[in-house]
Amino acid sequence: MSCSLHSAYLLQNPQYRLDVERRKDGSTIKPSWLKVKFPSSPLFHFTTEMVRDLQLNTVCEEARCPNRWECWSRGTATIMIAGKQCTRACKFCAVTTARPEPLKADEPQRVAEAAVRMGLRHIVITMVARDDLPDGAAGHVARTIQAVRQVCPDIVIEVLVSDFQGRLRDVETIVDAKPDIYNHNLETVRRLTPVVRHRATYDRSLMVLAHVKTVAPKMITKSGIMLGLGETGDEIRIALHDIRSVGCEIVTLGQYLQPSSQLLPVKSWVTPEEFDAWKQYAESIGFRYVASGPLVRSSYYADAVSISDLRVTSDLT
Repeated sequence: MSCSLHSAYLLQNPQYRLDVERRKDGSTIKPSWLKVKFPSSPLFHFTTEMVRDLQLNTVCEEARCPNRWECWSRGTATIMIAGKQCTRACKFCAVTTARPEPLKADEPQRVAEAAVRMGLRHIVITMVARDDLPDGAAGHVARTIQAVRQVCPDIVIEVLVSDFQGRLRDVETIVDAKPDIYNHNLETVRRLTPVVRHRATYDRSLMVLAHVKTVAPKMITKSGIMLGLGETGDEIRIALHDIRSVGCEIVTLGQYLQPSSQLLPVKSWVTPEEFDAWKQYAESIGFRYVASGPLVRSSYYADAVSISDLRVTSDLT
């Protein structure tokens, strides 16, 4: 069977997904392909100490990312700014929901210092949702971008930001700071959005991504979805087409993992073969870079993207 025919067969046959097995205590038994290696590189310990020294938060820790060991051992980290308490209570996310602390004025400089110490060529700056602030912390994100750019003029800056409750002026605040990649995740398919994403909407996320392209046509945009929450193949196809229709060049697909017993359960394990098939499908509808795999997260191997190639492609489309 050819590769393309094999992929089509996988996407049409949901039995390639595995049922979730549970232990007596209710915890899930993960398949072998979701096992992660513990750190052995000195870079892991360097990154750990640097994050502590600069009093930074990372989504790697706060969201209990399974790739923390690998990424920190490579000397990369996704810095989470605007605090560590989120104003939303999304049912897939382990970040604490609580009344946030005031923004720290020196945080942009501390993030910039981290970029210098790590010698980064690509930095991912993400944030908690700050619906308590008039601008949703958009100005704080912009100041962080500017601080990093000042000390690392050649660095690739990727931001993974909230929907700012649909306030397009706040989206433009981020765009005006000129990040190289503007990332906002759709997270799941339309039907599951009300259950998965607290106070977010499917169409609002697409509107935000579309607006970035409207005001900055050459800015690279990115989004992603999780699989294993009960979505169907047809719903995944529609979500991918919706993301592509608003101009996104990059998309990520990964397996949802339940961070705690209080959050949504995993409905199915998606096999590596099916993730490969979705990668081929996404590429076939026009995405320029696709990261698809069980352990893929929005910023996983973000530095592997060839920005120069994507910029050339964007100029031609």
